[in-house]
Amino acid sequence: MQEHYKIFWLVGESSGDLHAALVMDAINARFPNLTHIGIGGPRMQKHGLKPLIPFERFAVMGFVEVIRHLAFFIDVQRQIRKLFTENKPDLAILVDYPGLNLRIAHLADEYRIPVLYFICPQFWAWKHERVYKLKASTRHVACILPFEHEMLEIHNVTSSYVGHPIAEEISFQLDRDAFARFYGLNPHKKWIGFFPGSRNNEIAKMLPVYLEASKLWKDDNYEMLFSKARSVNHRNYMSLLGDAKSSEVKLIDGNNYEMMKYSELLVCTSGTVTLEAAYIGTPLVICYKASPISYLIGRFFVRIKRIGLPNIVLDADILPELVQSEMTAENIYRKAEAILTDAEHNKSIRQELYKLRGMLSDKRPSQEIPKIVASLLKTHA
Repeated sequence: MQEHYKIFWLVGESSGDLHAALVMDAINARFPNLTHIGIGGPRMQKHGLKPLIPFERFAVMGFVEVIRHLAFFIDVQRQIRKLFTENKPDLAILVDYPGLNLRIAHLADEYRIPVLYFICPQFWAWKHERVYKLKASTRHVACILPFEHEMLEIHNVTSSYVGHPIAEEISFQLDRDAFARFYGLNPHKKWIGFFPGSRNNEIAKMLPVYLEASKLWKDDNYEMLFSKARSVNHRNYMSLLGDAKSSEVKLIDGNNYEMMKYSELLVCTSGTVTLEAAYIGTPLVICYKASPISYLIGRFFVRIKRIGLPNIVLDADILPELVQSEMTAENIYRKAEAILTDAEHNKSIRQELYKLRGMLSDKRPSQEIPKIVASLLKTHA
C-alpha cells in the first residue's frame, strides 16, 4: 500500500510559483498519494496545493516595504506554527524568499519537520550569516546556480546542484510571424523589448523610465514592446502607460519567451527575467532601482559588485548594468545603442550568453528534486 505523505510548501513570488509547480508535478508522478498544503500561486494550486493564505499578499520586496507589512508576516508565522502543531507535515519544501523562509525553516526544525530548501538564498551576495541558518535548520539545500554547491560544501551544508528551472521552463509556442500576428506587430520591423518587472512596486519605479527611454528611438524601423506580467495590477499598469499611443507602444500580455527571442535587444529589471533572456541568448540592459532607504541599507550589506544574474553566473561584466541614479532613460538608450550598432560587440555578447546556457542546462530540477524528496521522506518521515 502506498504511503500517504503531507508536504508543506512556502513560495512567495510568481517566479517561485513557476519553478515549484514544475517540481511539484514531477513529485506527484513519483508519489501518487500526496497532500500539498501551504503558500503558493495559481500554478502550484493546479497541481494540488491547498492554499493557507492568499498568494498575492506576499509580493513585497525591499527593506522599507517589508517593514510596512510586518504585521502581516507575523500573522503568517502564527498561522504556520498552528498548522505545524495541529496538522504536522512530513516534509517542508521552502522555495527562495529567504526573509520569511529562513524563519520558517527554524520553526519547522523546532517541530522536527525535515526541510528541503529549493533555490538557495543568495548568501554569497549579501547577508552571509544566512549560510549558518541553512546549516542549522535544513536537511538539504537544492542549488540552482553551479557555484553555490561548492560554497555550501565549505560550510558543511548538505546540498546539491539540481540545475536551473529555466532550462525546463523555456519553450516557444509561436514563430516570429505568428507572434507578430497575435499581437498586431509589424513583422518587417525590428523589436526592442522592455520588461519592467513582476511586482506592482517595481512597475511604479521602472515603467515610467522605460517609457521615456523608448521614446528616444526615432528610427521608424523599430517597434517598442512592453511586457505586462500576469502578477501585476492591470489597472495600475495601464494607468502608468498613460497617453502612450498604440503606434508607439505594443503591450505584450504573455508569451514572454517569444518576446525575448524575437527582440533585437531587451531592457530588463534585475531578477529571474534577466537570466531567462540571457539563456535564450538575446543581449539585454539590466536595470535596478529601489527606494532610497532600501538601496542605502542594501549597499551596506552587499558583498558583490554585480547585480545581474547573468553577469554573476559568468563572473564577468558581459551585460551593462544601470543601478539607482544611473538608471535614466538617456543611459538606457545609450547602453542599448552601443550593442545595437556595434556588430562585433553584439556577436561577442551572444557568444558569452551561449556559454551560460551550457552551464545551466546539464541537470534538471524535475529529475533531481524528486530523488531528494524520496530520500528525505524515507529517512525522516
